[in-house]
Amino acid sequence: MIGIEDCLSEAMSIPGALDAILVDHTSGMAVAGEGVPDPARSAVGLTEAFRATLDGIALSSADGTAARIEDVIITTDTSYHLIRPMEMMFDGPLLICLRLDLERSNLALARRRLRTITHQLIAH
Repeated sequence: MIGIEDCLSEAMSIPGALDAILVDHTSGMAVAGEGVPDPARSAVGLTEAFRATLDGIALSSADGTAARIEDVIITTDTSYHLIRPMEMMFDGPLLICLRLDLERSNLALARRRLRTITHQLIAH
């Protein structure tokens, strides 16, 4: 079991990690961040990107409902943005967002490590 700060430290230990932020999905506010230049602005943007993904999946499904999203990957010309939702027992829905250097990271490894880290946090 790990806490929020340990969760972010573990995420930042993933090879190629540039920054990490934990976001309250409901309010769009940053809970904690490491290496993020403007946590408030990043939290809002990442929350909106995740909500748009949920809405898009719901609109494109046959029955109009969104499936459970395991993670969202956004690729830019310099980085990967990995967004993973978590349902915390007392804190409600959270997103952990990790930005990875495109050249120095292994996306498959990062996804596996982030899944393990979030399971440890949820078990806390």
